[in-house]
Amino acid sequence: MGLEDLFNVVKTRLNGSSDEESTEKADDSSVKVPVNMLFKCPRCLNVIMTDELEKNLKVCPECNYHARLTAPERLRLITDKDSFKEFDANMLSANPIEFPDYEAKQQALRDSTGLKDAIITGECTIRGERCVIGVMDSRYMMASMGSVVGEKITRAFEYATENRLPVIMFTASGGARMQEGIVSLMQMAKTSGAVARHSDAGLLYITVMTDPTTGGVTASFASLGDIIIAEPKVLIGFAGRRVIEGTIKQRLPDDFQSAEFMLEHGFADMIVERKSMRRTIAHILKLHPAEIKD
Repeated sequence: MGLEDLFNVVKTRLNGSSDEESTEKADDSSVKVPVNMLFKCPRCLNVIMTDELEKNLKVCPECNYHARLTAPERLRLITDKDSFKEFDANMLSANPIEFPDYEAKQQALRDSTGLKDAIITGECTIRGERCVIGVMDSRYMMASMGSVVGEKITRAFEYATENRLPVIMFTASGGARMQEGIVSLMQMAKTSGAVARHSDAGLLYITVMTDPTTGGVTASFASLGDIIIAEPKVLIGFAGRRVIEGTIKQRLPDDFQSAEFMLEHGFADMIVERKSMRRTIAHILKLHPAEIKD
């Protein structure tokens, strides 16, 4: 069986074709399908080879759906080669409210993702422009903001303030981390305070909202950027659609909480496709050099 035949077999399985011949091929137990060989777009249902998707920066060529990136993938895409130096790489969350099985779940996620928590922060250059960068990773508890995420973001801003550097934050989160209770909610105020001190120093902060940016992250540091960028059609919001509709007793627009809706209503400054993100950020950094100390 050639590659084209194998592609057709897997595509048939994904699409659930009723064609008799295709079904017979799909049910052939002798066909061994490589794991994750194909990607089925959740928006347009187009099926493409995974390696082709990755060549296209994980963007669907049919409908422009921007699939989620891991933090390491995002850093490779945005930063100059070998320029990234990570901050606080070994910081680990405690279990402040003794939530059942929290430590075990954290360890399982560390093993499966290779991350210590839901964000990576550090210093880098982007097309030669020096900056501090933070990238959230939705694989780790939906990038919820617990004590480590809040602390790493705060330290990143404090480092940037001390060294007079701009900050780029790629956000992707389900919000506060319920397993850490009030400690998690406190991170909203802590990160916002660090952003305020950075702003008072006359320094630039760029937020890049990726899919999804919601909850307490949206309600704190993610919304405080001097310039707010979003990837196309990503979900941005605080509470869920059903909660809001149930509260106000009205039906919301179909595109409510999309990046395009946020741009139209002034919440976002621009929508930038992934292929243009690095160039756009570098251009903004060049236009906003840090002030020189007296």
